[in-house]
Amino acid sequence: MNVMHLSAECYPVAKVGGLGDVVGALPKYLCEAGLNASVVLPYYDRKFVRENTFDLEFKSSIKIGTKIFDYSILKESSRKLGFDLYLIHIPGLLDRQEIYCYPDEIEQFISFQLCFLDWIVKAEIKPDIIHCHDHHTGLIPFLVSHSSSFKSLASIPTVCTIHNGQYQGWFGWDKVGYLPGIDLSKAGLLDWANCINSLAASVKCCWKFTTVSPSYLEELSYNSNGLEKLFQMEKNKGIGIINGIDTQVWDPENDPMIVKNYSALTADTGKKENKKLLCKEFGLTTNKPLVVFIGRLVGEKGADLLPEVISSCLERYKGKLNFLILGSGDPATEKNLKELSSKHKKHYGVYIGYDEELSHRIYAGADFLMMPSRVEPCGLNQLYAIRYGTIPVVHKTGGLKDTVIDLKNKNGYGLTFDDLTIDGLTNAIGRALDVYADSGRMTEIRKKMMSLDFSWDRSAKEYIDLYKSLITN
Repeated sequence: MNVMHLSAECYPVAKVGGLGDVVGALPKYLCEAGLNASVVLPYYDRKFVRENTFDLEFKSSIKIGTKIFDYSILKESSRKLGFDLYLIHIPGLLDRQEIYCYPDEIEQFISFQLCFLDWIVKAEIKPDIIHCHDHHTGLIPFLVSHSSSFKSLASIPTVCTIHNGQYQGWFGWDKVGYLPGIDLSKAGLLDWANCINSLAASVKCCWKFTTVSPSYLEELSYNSNGLEKLFQMEKNKGIGIINGIDTQVWDPENDPMIVKNYSALTADTGKKENKKLLCKEFGLTTNKPLVVFIGRLVGEKGADLLPEVISSCLERYKGKLNFLILGSGDPATEKNLKELSSKHKKHYGVYIGYDEELSHRIYAGADFLMMPSRVEPCGLNQLYAIRYGTIPVVHKTGGLKDTVIDLKNKNGYGLTFDDLTIDGLTNAIGRALDVYADSGRMTEIRKKMMSLDFSWDRSAKEYIDLYKSLITN
């Protein structure tokens, strides 16, 4: 079975969040299961691309609106990611360093999708499944069904995975001319709220759509930034599949990025060594529980609550714990978090930015990971924490609700809370301090967490079953 994945992100080529992690892992596990899975990305002028060899696979030109663009398909030559990786290069359009936030972003991602379809038509490539990820590739299900330019692809099943339904790829009808050969009698399939909505078009036109957790599928029907009615109507077309993690990359027994490797049986001593050096790096004391946050400093992640929560906890619990923050995002939140450094020396550390290696060291050295997310379609950070024996403290939403069982349950291994306020998170951290005070219980919880299977082996099988059902039908 030949499955082609299209995405704006793929770790380690280009990553902003969980989308990159998923697209960098799922195809590898599909290939290990016997499928021929590949990934197609826009070309990015980034370290991975500069340091690896790519062969010219195909070259052509395409008309987008009134302009003609030359494009190239480049293929990574060594298959080092465990799957075939293709980059679409357009000089001046798909050749930039950053992934998002350019003023012509609509043109970027439309050109990416059109070049992909133009390539596989002209090269007579017929995948068994075209798997689209988020709105950046959301026009493809419509185009293969309702554009005369790509009618030879109409019988190919399309799957769309929604990693974050808040971002939908909106643009005005004045740009409909970018889409070649479309049947304007089907224009309603592109429209939502009087504009072209790429995500809505994908949900309407794909054969099946998936969300990255069962709970997120349910949440989209009442919280999806204006698409609630659409998800209610199309609910039977959707399936929730929890993301996995790449257990080869995230493996405390063999992780080259951490100071001391450890297993479930040696987690107490291994984490102690990692914590010691991590605390030394940030000027923290090692004999107190270490509570961390890793992620984007944005409202979706509840990061705006962190400055007051940290101050509240250090005051209420008389400095009996330490905090460490890794992330970047909203400038005001970044500023507030930086200002805490002078107020809470020896109890608080912060690194503003993105550092993959540091994130591994934090998971290995931390005792608790807090995730006060307002929206969390699946969440991977809690799964990384579980893998590294770090207890997650999470708001009960989306995939966090599906993957973290509270310690009040006999099968529990994490801490959950419903009240997403400063007091709610402060109280949850108070529960964490009570757990930490019982070293025997901490050891037991770590062993239980680290024995859980959140690998892509399990999730990939669910995708394979989905693909087979579409081909069979």
